[in-house]
Amino acid sequence: MLTLNFYFKKTMPQNSFKFATSEQKADYVQDMFSRIAPRYDLMNRVMTLGRDQSWRRLVVKRAGIQPGACVLDIATGTADIALAAQKAQAGLVVAADFSYTMLKYARRKIKPWKKENNVHLVTADGLHLPFPSNSFDAVVTGFSLRNVGDLDAFLREMTRVTKPGGKVACLEITRPRHPKFRNFFAWYFGKVVPKIGGLISGAADAYTYLPHSVAIFVTPEELRVRMEDAGLNNVAFETRMLGTVAIHAGTKLRATNAATKTRHDLAKFLPTD
Repeated sequence: MLTLNFYFKKTMPQNSFKFATSEQKADYVQDMFSRIAPRYDLMNRVMTLGRDQSWRRLVVKRAGIQPGACVLDIATGTADIALAAQKAQAGLVVAADFSYTMLKYARRKIKPWKKENNVHLVTADGLHLPFPSNSFDAVVTGFSLRNVGDLDAFLREMTRVTKPGGKVACLEITRPRHPKFRNFFAWYFGKVVPKIGGLISGAADAYTYLPHSVAIFVTPEELRVRMEDAGLNNVAFETRMLGTVAIHAGTKLRATNAATKTRHDLAKFLPTD
């Protein structure tokens, strides 16, 4: 594993992206997403060869979202996972992100002015969620864990707001293990993606940060342990696209020092559209 990490750190872009504090990283990430928001969806389709939407649907499935469920999509971006949860007939979907600009583009997709819409956009920091403990049947997130300033605190917050018996599911980019494909992935993500990202979004540094964040992020096995440490049980993961994407899911068994909240209880925490 040390050899694998060394290979990636050597092959990926050498920009330091060193942050003195978690707040400094949060400021950079927030500004970065504000700049790439207009072309965010397009770049996701290009980078993943159009496969990212199927992974988001799989996250919803692994989260066990049933008709009528109350769901939180944290770091929702442009709300693709939230919309997948809506299509799975969730009763209420809260799509939260700390980037107002990303939520502005999400709003165009969810069409909140329609009466049948049940997706609510909320500006919120994943490290300090403004929701009561034990509120949601499922909490999901996609491509966010690499970007948070405190991974363990983020996972604890996801777990805290999940109801007992509910699930937490995460979608994240990871480093492939097959030697030959690992070389291609390092070249593609480290050399090609920053150039394409610069052309499409006009923010080459954002797509240089992306492969760097993948290179230094924890392995799927390590993330499983971190999720268990956050209070989840039976955490399992699977990989897709030749090991470049991992989906983790775990179950919360015990309540977090508060009575379970209902959909009605959540209403006062949501904005009125």
